[in-house]
Amino acid sequence: MSIAMLWIIVGVLLILSELMATSIIAVFLGIGAIVVGLLLKLGWIESSSVQFLIFGLVSLALLLAARGHFKRWFTGYTADHDEQPSRLSEDIGNRVTVLADFQQGAGRVVLNGVQWDARSNEPLKAGEVAWVITNEGIHLIVSAQQPL
Repeated sequence: MSIAMLWIIVGVLLILSELMATSIIAVFLGIGAIVVGLLLKLGWIESSSVQFLIFGLVSLALLLAARGHFKRWFTGYTADHDEQPSRLSEDIGNRVTVLADFQQGAGRVVLNGVQWDARSNEPLKAGEVAWVITNEGIHLIVSAQQPL
């Protein structure tokens, strides 16, 4: 196996490894390795020091120039510490049905046909109506009093 093919195989493996690690770095290293492999195959470079120099320069240039653009394609929406995705805030003020009695401030409610774990400072009973005050991750905070 030639050195050129070795570079190309390493490049492909690096790109494939990106499927397991979503850091979007290995893909640029893989492209750099493939470029070196192709340049070796064409006979444009031979020296091992030039191989590593080109690998480093191509990988670094691609990483700096394109990583931000690629990362946006592969990451979903994440809320900041005190930010809620807009669809969760739409549930605030909605009416829910208490599914299970609240014990020590925790119970179950149904909102839009979906069961949710909920918390409340009030002793709510199964079958009662409550309203969503806020959403804390996978828990709803509900109250027997309808918010204004």
